Amino acid sequence: MTRYAALLRGVNVGGITMKMADVRDALESDGFTGVTTILASGNVLLDADAPAAAVKERLQRVLGERFGYEAWVLVYGVDTIARIIAEFPWEPEIEGVHSYVMFCSDPAVLAELATLEGELDASEHIATGDGVLYWQVPKSHTLSSPIGKTTGKKRYKSTTTTRNLRTLHKLVR
Repeated sequence: MTRYAALLRGVNVGGITMKMADVRDALESDGFTGVTTILASGNVLLDADAPAAAVKERLQRVLGERFGYEAWVLVYGVDTIARIIAEFPWEPEIEGVHSYVMFCSDPAVLAELATLEGELDASEHIATGDGVLYWQVPKSHTLSSPIGKTTGKKRYKSTTTTRNLRTLHKLVR
């Protein structure tokens, strides 16, 4: 069995509302074990005896059928999440700044997002990692940032999701 972190994109924002207890129940009913939800923003820990890609497909099917929406899920082993946290390139706890990791399942999209670095002012930083984009942005500027504006577009919904570094720490404890 592998311990996975499933990152659900767009949950409890933009009209897609799900109680995490209902998500847990749906996944347990489908046979997943060790299901735990973290916060109300679509973070699920679970155990499965299958590769991440198969778990992703199964989760998207189960959530789509149960909640009636096009589910977008990214799935990573908890050990991978721990490595991604450890590779965060800047001081993570800076007053007035959000430290994020944007997970991206499409290398071409990741490369495209990395080109936005030239549009950022000195208060904002991005750096690419292994399948992720590390991002620091001043608080209250997340949605108005070139990164926030770009990833909010529909074409990025199926390949990206962003988590605060503090949230990721909760997934590996």
